[in-house]
Amino acid sequence: MVELRAGVDVGAPPERVFAALTDWARQGEWMPGTRVHVVKGDGDAAGDEIVARTGIGPVGFDDPMRITAWEPPVRCEMAHLGRVVRGGGVFLVEARGAGSRCTWVEWVDPPLGLVGQLGLRAGRRPSQRVLRVALRRFARWVEAEQEAGPAERPAQGPAE
Repeated sequence: MVELRAGVDVGAPPERVFAALTDWARQGEWMPGTRVHVVKGDGDAAGDEIVARTGIGPVGFDDPMRITAWEPPVRCEMAHLGRVVRGGGVFLVEARGAGSRCTWVEWVDPPLGLVGQLGLRAGRRPSQRVLRVALRRFARWVEAEQEAGPAERPAQGPAE
């Protein structure tokens, strides 16, 4: 298992940050090349399931996940259930002054055994860079929405 970790400060309160992180239908607005949809439940409770489709056009893969911990506005933990991405991940949100600190951690168990482990270890830095880029986009996205003054989405689940 390889751990990938990235964090970003966000100029928004934890409730808003958590609601935006778990607004599955809108994750593609800040996560490059990814669309997410809920396939079981409402996407706002342990046991609910989502699928993230990552790729460009017809080339890509599905990453089915189950929510294993749901603690708004501080923690959403997932189990990756697919063939390509296995392991777990967590979004953590903590208050930091008038804003928040958002941390994204992935514990990845790559396919192909030792070959996959070695490949992921070699690709750890580029993979973490992808997480950092996504989180910086996320922070800008949340801050822009906050400045624009949209109605705050509820912390319990995604926008419909």
